[in-house]
Amino acid sequence: MAKPVVSAIGSIASSVNITQPLNGFISYSIELSSFPDFAGNNSKPNDFSNNLLDNLGALAGVKPYIRVGGNTQDYAIWNSELKIALNGTYNLSSSVDYPTKIEIGPAFFESYNTWPDVKFSHGFNMGGNHDNRTWETLLDTAAVVCKVLNGDKLYLWEYGNEPDLFAGAVRPSNWNESQYVAEWLNGTRAIKSVFKESCPELSEDQYEFLAPSFAGTANHLSAVRTWADGVDVDKDIKLFSSHNYIDGATSLGVTLQGTLLNHTRTALSVGQHITENAAINPGIPYILGETNSLYNEGRPGLSNAFGAALWAVDFAVYCAAAGIGRVHFHMGTDYRYAAWQPVGTNKTTVGTKAPYYGDVAAAAFLGSGLGAGEFGEEVGKVTGTGTGVAQIELGGDGVDQETDVAYAAYENGTVARLLVLNLREYNYTLNGTGPGLNQEPRPVRTYQFTGLGSAAEATIRRLHANGSDAITGITWDGWSYNYELERGKPVRLENVTTGETAQVVNGSVEVGVPDSEVVVLDFGTVSK
Repeated sequence: MAKPVVSAIGSIASSVNITQPLNGFISYSIELSSFPDFAGNNSKPNDFSNNLLDNLGALAGVKPYIRVGGNTQDYAIWNSELKIALNGTYNLSSSVDYPTKIEIGPAFFESYNTWPDVKFSHGFNMGGNHDNRTWETLLDTAAVVCKVLNGDKLYLWEYGNEPDLFAGAVRPSNWNESQYVAEWLNGTRAIKSVFKESCPELSEDQYEFLAPSFAGTANHLSAVRTWADGVDVDKDIKLFSSHNYIDGATSLGVTLQGTLLNHTRTALSVGQHITENAAINPGIPYILGETNSLYNEGRPGLSNAFGAALWAVDFAVYCAAAGIGRVHFHMGTDYRYAAWQPVGTNKTTVGTKAPYYGDVAAAAFLGSGLGAGEFGEEVGKVTGTGTGVAQIELGGDGVDQETDVAYAAYENGTVARLLVLNLREYNYTLNGTGPGLNQEPRPVRTYQFTGLGSAAEATIRRLHANGSDAITGITWDGWSYNYELERGKPVRLENVTTGETAQVVNGSVEVGVPDSEVVVLDFGTVSK
């Protein structure tokens, strides 16, 4: 079978806009009601979760930052007498995935002790869920959590999740930006007053927030007007946080190829955030504090398949190249789009899921030298040091802008790695649904890059599975992170091809990429 050539035209080094993201770029957001499952407690820490975080830390130089929040942070009511971490009541007509009435007790905060070298943000209840104990809960939990999260364990604080969706649900339908700002200032000032009394050891930079945590860029509240109305008048917002999902799990017309394996959809979705940030220009980094593939916890067969891992790579690296400082992939117990299932339930077996492998591949490509720090205001264009990221324009015979995507990672002004994504859907099973296997050969596209200077050879690493519909059998450069092997620690598989190289000839390199696969070409040191 002929291999169509997809060529990168022109000099890579001189034709791109290089941006520099924050360190720990691949991070996570964990549903508050699921946090005890993911982290465990003092007597039984979840070492499986910690092993997976360690893997990413080894690649990125710092373990992922963990945001604890989501919808259920605005349902959580404090109960000092509760003997268990969390008591939740489900209302299946509202959600089958998480409880909508929640009490948390002192044991909940043990979960913040179980993952060494991880920084956390804690989400306080703002929405209230029509419960008159909300204000008392805010003050009481602030007094408890500041004793647990301080020093090197603290990332930031968060007050309220997706308040742009409160109107008509937990606030009047005409609730507006100025009313939100008034509530925000009243609540955050109360939190800081409690900190001063209960945790005087906190430094001033430990009184800071990620905000406003809107669900998107086009809901009931406008971030532009919110900033204009003074949400940051106290200058305590350290990261401008917004949320993003490409589409909905139950939305009509959602498909793997048309929705997730579609770079154009990704670019348009992320572009709305870039436009919003430019309109406000608050002088702080813009992050996606919660994101994933399909809202409402994902769709089986899409969000938990290898195609979602391919999407995660493209989405994350495009965000980095576009100027987003950090992404927190959201997950919860039994969520279809979760990177891993932390405990076994009657719905889901404990284990590493396909999206995690995409996170690993993206972290490996970005590397450990991001250099913009935890909150660095130098996020943006690279000035010559640290790791920079840029999308590479592809042209040539057979190029499809929706499915052929490439990026470069720069270190000290030199191309260190290239990432190539072939997002064409190839299903291992017949039509992606089985039961028979796909008998059509898997096409391989050949990508060529020029302008690589004096580089002599590239090591090739592949994010591989049998097809975009695969749920298992996924590897990164031959490494498996499955629970069943070493509880998430990396295990090299002998039945997967590794150690490939490609020669750079006159500054040009060529690599074959099968449909539904990701390849990284590394011109320097390779690590797992």
